[in-house]
Amino acid sequence: MIKVLFVCMGNICRSPTAEGVVRQMLRRKELDDRVEVDSAGTHGYHVGEPPDQRTQRAAAIRTYDLSDMRARKVAAQDLDYFDLILAMDHNNLSVLQRICPPEKHDRLGLFMSYSKNFDDDEVPDPYYGLGHGFDLVLDMVEDAADGLIESLEQRLLAEAVSAGSEQALPNHHDNTG
Repeated sequence: MIKVLFVCMGNICRSPTAEGVVRQMLRRKELDDRVEVDSAGTHGYHVGEPPDQRTQRAAAIRTYDLSDMRARKVAAQDLDYFDLILAMDHNNLSVLQRICPPEKHDRLGLFMSYSKNFDDDEVPDPYYGLGHGFDLVLDMVEDAADGLIESLEQRLLAEAVSAGSEQALPNHHDNTG
């Protein structure tokens, strides 16, 4: 099991979007029993709240359901529990680097480092912008999610091979998206 945490500032826009998109993509590829995803914020401004309504609306148009999610703040135990902690921008990555023990810094990174079609290394925060920002976030998240899942598939396969396991990844010829 590989455990991935997505992190933004308040955990009501970007990181729950990433969690919802990646979760659905993992389900489609039948990898949801091998990869666990969650999201959190570096600040506790919105703890217990659902994702921003604009985030939920934009996600729902693309069939992602974020309604059951609730914002939470990154906790110290997250830094031990998760194998990969992906920040949406440099500011949140800096916060994570300050609170994470140095020996665990290899778990930290930027989510957009997995993107194939965007040159940006940050997912812009749509909270104070206009509605189209939420669609841009989804475009960027879907792209980076594809790259992330490809990387996770390679990691799972390498782990299976090194363990001498006969369990290969599911073979899919699914073109649903």
